[in-house]
Formats: sequence, structure tokens, C-alpha cells
Amino acid sequence: MRRIWRLGLVVSVLISCAGCDQATKNIARQSLASSSPVSLLNDSVRFEYTENSGAFLSLGSSWPREGRFLLLIILTSASLLLALALAVSTRSLNVGQWIGLSLLAGGGVGNLIDRMFNDGAVIDFVRLGVGPFQTGVFNLADVAIVIGVILLLLGSAKGRRGTTSAV
Repeated sequence: MRRIWRLGLVVSVLISCAGCDQATKNIARQSLASSSPVSLLNDSVRFEYTENSGAFLSLGSSWPREGRFLLLIILTSASLLLALALAVSTRSLNVGQWIGLSLLAGGGVGNLIDRMFNDGAVIDFVRLGVGPFQTGVFNLADVAIVIGVILLLLGSAKGRRGTTSAV
């Protein structure tokens, strides 16, 4: 795939992902922040507004503010730049891996925007579950990150199966 097409694909997915994430968080802020949680499908889907100052499942939320800034803004920014550089410059990736890196970066940018403009916190608003099995509260950026990682792993596994080593 030509470099200009890779760049277009990466930028399109990243902007779409971060834009949709910010739009859904804005809707959540406006409609859920001052209301009770909304339950659907016998509480299998629950919309509830929370602000998470930590990482995945609030890990690190009790750390000092400077530590969270270093890890969740500075280190995340550097990681996102690395992912984008890989997505644009690496020719050996397949389309799924490019999309995976783009989704990962788009989700990361969506959450990074929150952290920069929401006092270091990310807006989460969806919880899924059946009976005692419940997810943590998450957002669209988190979904993009998880799908991106899955696509990267599938692309890596597919690449390894396609190669054989000489004995």
C-alpha cells in the first residue's frame, strides 16, 4: 500500500474514532451527568456517567496528580506518536494491522483529549453485564482501543502462521 494511502487510512480512522468518542461523551455529559443511570434490557446495558481519573478500571486513580500526569498524559502521548509513526511508515503491516493501530491511536487520542480538558479524568458512561458478570464503566474510545489491540494480535498471529522456519 502506498504511503499516501496508508496516511489517509490512518488519519481517517483516527479522526473518525476520536470524533465519535468526543461526540458520545458530550451527549453523556449533557444527558447523564445530572440524572440517574439508565437501564436497558433488564440491566444488561446501563448508561451511567462517571469520571475516571485513573487508567483501565480506575487503576492509578489514587496516585499523586504528578504521577498520573506523567503516565496518563506524557507517556500516553509518546505511545500514540509511536503507534502513528509505525502505522504510517511500516510497510510490512497488513490492512487489519494498520486499522488496528489507527483504532488504538484514535481511542487513545479520544481519552487524551478528555484528560487534557477535564482535569485529568476520562468520561465513561457504558456498563454491560448479565447477572453478576459486569464490565467496568467504559466509553467508545475504550472500545476502539480493545478492537485495535485485537486486530493487531490477529494480524501478528496470522503473520506467524504464514511463516515457517528452516530446520
